[in-house]
Amino acid sequence: MASPPWLTQLAVQLEQGEEPAILLSPEYEVLVANTAYLRAFGPGAEGRRCFEVSHRYTSPCDQHGESCPLAIARSTRQRARVLHVHHTPRGLEHVDVSLRPILSPDGGVLAYVETLKPVNTASPQVLAGAQVGRSRTFNHVLELALRAAPAPIPVLLLGESGTGKERMARGIHDASDRADGPFVAIACSGLSEALFESELFGHERGSFTGAHSRRIGLVEAAAGGTLFLDEIGDVPPRLQVKLLRLLEARSFRRVGATALIDADFRLICATWRDLEEMVDQGSFRRDLYYRIAAFPIRLPSLRERVEDIPLLVDAILDELGVELEVSPAGLQRLAEHPWPGNIRELRHALQRAALLSDGDRIEVEQLLLPERSVSGARGGGGWPWGDAILPLEEVERRYLRWCLQRVPGDRRALAERLGVSERTLFRRLARLKEGGVGAPRDVD
Repeated sequence: MASPPWLTQLAVQLEQGEEPAILLSPEYEVLVANTAYLRAFGPGAEGRRCFEVSHRYTSPCDQHGESCPLAIARSTRQRARVLHVHHTPRGLEHVDVSLRPILSPDGGVLAYVETLKPVNTASPQVLAGAQVGRSRTFNHVLELALRAAPAPIPVLLLGESGTGKERMARGIHDASDRADGPFVAIACSGLSEALFESELFGHERGSFTGAHSRRIGLVEAAAGGTLFLDEIGDVPPRLQVKLLRLLEARSFRRVGATALIDADFRLICATWRDLEEMVDQGSFRRDLYYRIAAFPIRLPSLRERVEDIPLLVDAILDELGVELEVSPAGLQRLAEHPWPGNIRELRHALQRAALLSDGDRIEVEQLLLPERSVSGARGGGGWPWGDAILPLEEVERRYLRWCLQRVPGDRRALAERLGVSERTLFRRLARLKEGGVGAPRDVD
């Protein structure tokens, strides 16, 4: 039976594309796969349903707790984009999936074009040098990072110490159009006021005592690439003014020079501090905050992605070059620990345990983890607002505001994690907004 003309035409268009793409029927069947798809994911997809090929499910992925782009596009008649973990010839991989409906002249859906981009900056399996994780929490953050990466927008990475903010920043750089340029990281907490301008902007020979030659500053070294300001919340107010001037003017002078130099960098900042609270207290400039916080991403603590611990353990032991595994009892103990130091603390615990182990695996007693409850960790699972008994309405208000800070901008994901519908969440946020004092500031 001959294919309808629209299918033949779409198949030709798909083949002309450089990215892996497939054509799906409204019933999830893969109608056509282009050559780029075959190169990336191999043959055998045509005639099968997409969820069978990518996830090895027997039913659509939204019935397994995933966000299904076809289901979203079917209901909205708009393009849908999600980050999935797919089975590929190379094992499990993160794949950036974009799907758009093809409409008939009468407004019906003929098919869907799905474009699939393997993600090289993170992995759901052990991969040297990559961020690793496959939990829903990690995937949500990775999806936000991939959306921000191609744009020149400043990104602010928030999260506790040890959550991997510098690795995420490097991942955003590697996924951007500046990936071939330098990635220059600056530890703001280690910069003294006396050395700030010299370190950032460089200096000319003889500009001050000890300046025996011209020196290129870190801002100039980042030209064509990414400037990563780690722990920006530690920059004192007097230096914040100089930093703001750099970001506004996009130019600077070396110390001792008069000529202006154009600043050409993509900005990513990170901090564990609550910058909004610092702005309210007057210790961080409001205008600087709005310059750096155009696209905030909060990295989850290790307590919020416990299901990633076995994968992180394997990745860390691989990085350490240690041919050991952790016993099931040891993994259980790791899952129960509150990890106030997050991934950095996990790495140190495994490094220590590897030195203490004489066998082929790490046991509980070699982990040497202190006996402390989750509620004793900063930002842990305990009650974070003191010993006062609060009205239930105030409890809900504070909890929803806390949740909004941890899942910014994605009400669908937040509603899913809270176990309510988006409509219910919207109503509760609207009611809290009307409540005035203490209501979430970002419910619009």
